[in-house]
Amino acid sequence: MTVVDLFAGPGGLDVAARWLGVPAVGIEWDRNACATRAAAGLATVVGDVRDYGPADFPEATVLAGGPPCQTYTVAGGGAGRRALERVLGFVKRMAAGEDVIDELSGLSGLDDERTALVLEPLRWALTAHRLGRPYEAIVLEQVQAVLPVWSAVAEALAGIGYRSDHGILHTEEFGVPQTRRRAILIARLDRQPSLPRPTHQRYRKGAAAEPGAWRSMGEALDRPGPFVVISNYGTGGDPKARGRRTSAEPAATVTGKISRNRLTTPDGTELPRFTPAEAGRLQTFPPNYPWSGGDIPQQIGNAIPPRLAAHVLGAALGIPVDEAALDQFVTPRPPTNRNTA
Repeated sequence: MTVVDLFAGPGGLDVAARWLGVPAVGIEWDRNACATRAAAGLATVVGDVRDYGPADFPEATVLAGGPPCQTYTVAGGGAGRRALERVLGFVKRMAAGEDVIDELSGLSGLDDERTALVLEPLRWALTAHRLGRPYEAIVLEQVQAVLPVWSAVAEALAGIGYRSDHGILHTEEFGVPQTRRRAILIARLDRQPSLPRPTHQRYRKGAAAEPGAWRSMGEALDRPGPFVVISNYGTGGDPKARGRRTSAEPAATVTGKISRNRLTTPDGTELPRFTPAEAGRLQTFPPNYPWSGGDIPQQIGNAIPPRLAAHVLGAALGIPVDEAALDQFVTPRPPTNRNTA
């Protein structure tokens, strides 16, 4: 199996593929994300996904894609959410065999060109089918607002022989020390796939955590003593009501603005803010991941957590996921005691 990863970013899915022993090549145009990928030794084609297709990657048997989410996320401008019905219309037309590429490249009245990028994985899948080299498996990931698009894509894929499962996954249910909801689609040609089953409990604010219920920020990071994270975002539409999480809880969703979150002791003393390495670890990147280039907080916030990606890829490809091995990948190693006297 070989994965071609569209909109590969700094490597969340590709890191997971490496953990599972599956070769992957990512397509990414952002120079900062590409700098991180190069430092991490990830195979990368630098360019725009729209300029490529399945014929350019004939060895790939698995298609993966996490299109840009900014136009669909609540924290973004909302262009994708406003254009949702139009996007669903494009899916139906593509499934019916219409060539809509010129309309998409011309934006066709969409407010933000990134909105149409959510359709690129379907274009690749349909093109591969027409070439007589369909992908064995397809894995798609986006913010939860895109779930209706994945539902429509599942119907379109059914028309060319795929069986699919799709839904919302909660990252903390898969050992990620962060609450984050993602719309996931898995499709297979040869069998009915299923989304991965949770390995941890879902976080509920105020609920007492049983041992192993979820992974907390305190468990994921090396910081001494308890701490409180005060979000950059307001709660319930009130910009003054900053969300708060303690180190005994998972982090709130890691966004590109994570560097703006304040940290304090329980009694209110200011602490240093999260470093890029710490923010990456809240996403379950390895502790020594070589973040490079500029705008690193945005790179981190844009990525799919590798631990979640490992479970999704494992479910899609029929590869058992070893929780203990994942723990070793994402947990900092204790320093070696060199005093042998």
